[in-house]
Amino acid sequence: MEEQKIILVEDEQDVADLIVQGLGEDGYRVIHLGRSEGLEQLLAKQDVSLVLLDILLPGTNGLDICKQIRQWGYTDLPVMMLTALGTPENVVLGLDNGADDYLSKPFKLIELKARIRSLIRRQQSIVQATQRELQPSKDTFSYGFLRIDDYKKIAYCEGQELNLTSTEYRLLLLFIQSPKKVFERTELLDK
Repeated sequence: MEEQKIILVEDEQDVADLIVQGLGEDGYRVIHLGRSEGLEQLLAKQDVSLVLLDILLPGTNGLDICKQIRQWGYTDLPVMMLTALGTPENVVLGLDNGADDYLSKPFKLIELKARIRSLIRRQQSIVQATQRELQPSKDTFSYGFLRIDDYKKIAYCEGQELNLTSTEYRLLLLFIQSPKKVFERTELLDK
């Protein structure tokens, strides 16, 4: 397993020590912050797999931090709230403010680990699916700034979808597949 980095924002040192040790035993590298200062810089510098975030923090609120993480552009980064505020209203508030999961204290370390594995696994499958979508397939043809997805029957120019008739589409596809070939009029009509 590639080392996964997790940022833990937790002001209770005994809880933080338990999490750092427990996740470290499973091969995670946990970066602990006792408060939210420096979080944005840390996210920018580190390749982070997940953020564990307490709500009741000195000088700030974990819900606000969660919203900030999303505003900073980390919309796909899994964020789990880890807090003593366990009422259904607090859970809903956490999830509505951008958290992907919510675990109330006290918690079992085995459950925390399972939830982390699940969030990271889900994130990795999303990344892999996105990479597959971005990779050209055998049905994708490009020439210069033109690209055709023959599976979807869509043509693009500089990333913008072109509005083509079916005849225009077929001609463009033919020209991209054979860019150096000169076609006779009859050949074009046959194809």
